[in-house]
Amino acid sequence: MTEQTRLVETQDGGGVKPDGAVVKPDGAVVRDALGVGVAVGLSGFAFGVTSAGSGLVLLQTCALSLLVFTGASQFALVGALAAGGNPFTAAAGAFFLGVRNAFYGLRLSQLLALPRAVRPFAAQWVIDETTAVALAQSTRRAARIGFTVTGLSLYVLWNLTTLLGALGAEAIGDTDAWGLDAAGPAVFLALLAPMLRTTAERAVAGVAVVLGLGLLPVLPAGVPVLVAAVAAPVVLWAEGRRRADGRPDDSRRGVPEDGVPEDDAQEDGVQEGGDR
Repeated sequence: MTEQTRLVETQDGGGVKPDGAVVKPDGAVVRDALGVGVAVGLSGFAFGVTSAGSGLVLLQTCALSLLVFTGASQFALVGALAAGGNPFTAAAGAFFLGVRNAFYGLRLSQLLALPRAVRPFAAQWVIDETTAVALAQSTRRAARIGFTVTGLSLYVLWNLTTLLGALGAEAIGDTDAWGLDAAGPAVFLALLAPMLRTTAERAVAGVAVVLGLGLLPVLPAGVPVLVAAVAAPVVLWAEGRRRADGRPDDSRRGVPEDGVPEDDAQEDGVQEGGDR
């Protein structure tokens, strides 16, 4: 069944589809989307403080949130600048982190099927949170509502809290003296941790941390982040070699080549024996 067939347009507020999938009422989708938007949007305080502490003026800080609007890239950029890194190196690291949003866009373009005139504006809201909320829905209508509400609430709140955070940092003065220089990395880790669901993803993160911290004393600021990107192809290469050697994947342990789990196969055998 194709994605277009599965995501049938619905006019009611919820119910159960013919295939048994539960369709959330519109109110429930809005509530969940607002929860994500508000929770993540408050992180803009930390970005505003971190950006101001890195030496960016208020206008530059607000422009980053308005135009870039992807937290991981923004924190990476101001973090590298705060460490004394070259602006071009810092921008390169932020760019590579933001590339993932392009792949999100490929998936969401099919899922949401928005009119062409709307797509350039919707592209600004293609980030981790809006993608997660949209993909969690069972109908196109719910996906569109989830994407729109999450994107709008997060965009407004993120930019508002960025402004307030930057203004507060200017009023405080030396953010390092208050320990606020740690706010950026802490929020960055909080955003990243829930995304590490598989062994391979955790391995990539672990190798990247080792590379980044190990090279920090010997390379210019901002460069260790770029080098740490090597962790992904290294782990994928090792994963490919492991599978080529015939070692079972953790997620497929106990599942033979025919795709039937051993326990299920044994149960089928017992049932067949009983029928005889």
